[in-house]
Amino acid sequence: MKTVLFVCTANLDRSPTAERLFHGWRGKWEAKSAGIRAAPGRNPMTQVLIDWADLVLVMEPHHAKYIYAHFKCDPKKMRVLKVEDRYARDDPELTRELEEKALPILDMDYS
Repeated sequence: MKTVLFVCTANLDRSPTAERLFHGWRGKWEAKSAGIRAAPGRNPMTQVLIDWADLVLVMEPHHAKYIYAHFKCDPKKMRVLKVEDRYARDDPELTRELEEKALPILDMDYS
């Protein structure tokens, strides 16, 4: 299985929703999520998670900048989805936007 790490700010809404949506996707993907400033009790970004991931999908450009400034990450494995922080966890609109933006990347890069 390939591995994908979804990253947002606090690991409360966007990245956990993406993890739930895409874990086990087409039997090809194992998914995890993290936050660059994770809320208490949530998953913080670590080098171990970056090293684990075949693909790192961040929600906004500032997440990618933070990762590049604080961790070692091959730029070839990172993509920015451009999903703004305006959704609650599992919001149907968030689900739709994640499917629209992440599925082509998951299918294209590692099908």
